[in-house]
Amino acid sequence: MDFTEDQIQRYARHILLPEVGGEGQAKLNAARVLVIGAGGLGCPVALYLAAAGVGTIGIVDDDRVELSNLQRQVAHTTARIGQPKVSSAAAAMTAINPEVRVIEHATRITARNAMDLVSAYDLVCDGSDNFATRFLVADACHLARRTLVSAAVLRFEGQLSTFRSHRAGESGMGEPCYRCLHPAPPPDGMVPSCAEAGVFGAVTGVLGTLQATEALKEILGIGESMSGRLLLWDALAARFRTVRLPPDPACALCGAHATIRDLSAHATAHSPSCTVPA
Repeated sequence: MDFTEDQIQRYARHILLPEVGGEGQAKLNAARVLVIGAGGLGCPVALYLAAAGVGTIGIVDDDRVELSNLQRQVAHTTARIGQPKVSSAAAAMTAINPEVRVIEHATRITARNAMDLVSAYDLVCDGSDNFATRFLVADACHLARRTLVSAAVLRFEGQLSTFRSHRAGESGMGEPCYRCLHPAPPPDGMVPSCAEAGVFGAVTGVLGTLQATEALKEILGIGESMSGRLLLWDALAARFRTVRLPPDPACALCGAHATIRDLSAHATAHSPSCTVPA
């Protein structure tokens, strides 16, 4: 890819990195990433992907900006209260980098459209705020053979992992999927919602930025992937912890005798209204 003088200046700090260089920046410019949710996690993810020069970024969200969002959803502004979140986020992204193509999916991701949405992109970043969507996206990514970078937050805690269950691991067995970590959604009422328990705004910024970092690493093929590992962060203790996440041979989605082969079970599924760290 031949860069213009403006592009060389814009991406100079990337190009200087031996792990990225001009070839890596060209990979970023050609990449397509889907961001699920334009909220506390999705906002920093989308902003940093745009700043990095990811060529096509899709955003899925059917909500509108509310005053209560602004404590953590940094792509939105007071002036854009009432606007669709995807339009508000797109405005912030193109203000940072007008070269990126932002595709606004002002809709809720469902069992009917998930496969089409996920399949149209190279990689998916999930920042959704409910278990039903999180499991739907994870299943769709596995079935569509797309890498998923997933983050979740609640109160002062967060978690992060990458799921590439469509790939073979070092042992010859597939890498773990989201259901290897959480086989099924928790029962209704077991976990408080974000609206009930609260969330510290800056925590979403840290986890969203880490999520964007892992997405960029996956596109570039650099560093150590978070696949097979789960990062846990306790903000109050200022402590990060990483645990191994092996594939589950009995997993209903990626195991040898998997029973989940399509998204039909999601058509009538119901789950609690907030995603939380384990």
